[in-house]
Amino acid sequence: MAVLDDVRSLGSELERSYEVVVRGRLKFRVKQIVYVAFSLDELTMEFAFPKEERAALIAGDPVKFQLPAPADLRFNWVSSRLAELDPVEAREFVVDAWRMVVPQKVARAYDLAHPEGPG
Repeated sequence: MAVLDDVRSLGSELERSYEVVVRGRLKFRVKQIVYVAFSLDELTMEFAFPKEERAALIAGDPVKFQLPAPADLRFNWVSSRLAELDPVEAREFVVDAWRMVVPQKVARAYDLAHPEGPG
């Protein structure tokens, strides 16, 4: 069972990433691109995810993953219940979402520095 504190440190540890609070919601950004956002109650984590793979992820575990809000369907975005994720899995989703918004050379440098993954 993951909680916000399991992934919060990544918001400032990942290169070019930083935390912001928008209307009371914690979000992780690279420049102006949000790649992870948490609900006000911190029970839901939304994250960048390839649109073409979204349906398969949700179909594989609809309790854990859901479609984003209708207004966000056009974006590469998935919603998840943090309590359904284990902490390592939650960290992996955050890092994978971050990879989608940084240059490939930055993501490769992270992979070289963390060969065991974000766990």
